[in-house]
Amino acid sequence: MAYRVLMVGKGLRALAARGLFDGESLVPVGPVEVDFAGALVAVQRHFPDVLLVDLSAREALEAIEHVMVERPVPILALHSGVLSGQDAFQAVALGALDVVERPASPGADYWTHVARKLVMLAQVKAVRQVSTRPLKASREDQPAPPFPLVAIAASLGGPKAVSQVLRMIPRGFPAPIAYCQHISEGFTEGLTHWLATETALQVKEAEDSVVMEPGTVYIAPSGSHLLVRPEGRLELDSGPPLRGFRPSCDMLLTSAGEAFGSRCIGVILTGMGRDGARGLKEIRERGGRTIAQDEASSVVWGMPREAVLMGAAQEVLPLDRIGQMLLQWVDAC
Repeated sequence: MAYRVLMVGKGLRALAARGLFDGESLVPVGPVEVDFAGALVAVQRHFPDVLLVDLSAREALEAIEHVMVERPVPILALHSGVLSGQDAFQAVALGALDVVERPASPGADYWTHVARKLVMLAQVKAVRQVSTRPLKASREDQPAPPFPLVAIAASLGGPKAVSQVLRMIPRGFPAPIAYCQHISEGFTEGLTHWLATETALQVKEAEDSVVMEPGTVYIAPSGSHLLVRPEGRLELDSGPPLRGFRPSCDMLLTSAGEAFGSRCIGVILTGMGRDGARGLKEIRERGGRTIAQDEASSVVWGMPREAVLMGAAQEVLPLDRIGQMLLQWVDAC
């Protein structure tokens, strides 16, 4: 599994071309150039496992603070000597996990060393920081969601579980449903057609730039990440897998929570591993409501269990009660 690395700072990608991505453990994501002002937007759009920030200006510290308040990601800061040593340690105070010196002309050995650090940090859980001052472009500046949203994540045993939930939801449901299922390449079309026979709702394979409509289920295509943007627009991302999965349940749920906030309902159903648990936690932390399927009704209680353990699940319910809970909650959103 390759970890996704986003690099922030002018010319950093060109410098790192000398050895950072020579192995198979790391893969770059995002634009070639990400400036400090655009760091948070790039993190929200590209879902890195770890961030590499060049401390070449004081704006780098603001970028670190903004990211760690809004979308925490493990951060490694590179200190090139432009800022003082005190400023470098301020990066740690703002949430960066580590700071390393960067020579003016780093060679392959240096980037191999940085690569090892990035692999290590990518496996650390980032902790959200609390800002002591107002930040630019806060979430309050986003437009109000046009309708409630239900976001569902599932893996092994998911299609049957989702069909049971959807059968309990009538035509005219006042929210769209975005659904991420771990599925083999090329099988999404079959899943879409089958689910359409199981529910009164419309069922579609998600398409890029489409604005969602209430009463419709949108399924993440195999081989693409599905993201939800403000105003209900869908976005498909063909970037690298996130922690081994594409589509990624964490990417769908996290983007849904960021775009819809308290009007988002997240559901994590049966499946192996832990994909989706972090995203469900993000929804709950942003004021949304969350459900995890209980152990007794799950084929595999992996993903829901992880969500429960990290406090992401507001309710832990048997499968036959989830649809009814969605009907109650969506009217209150």
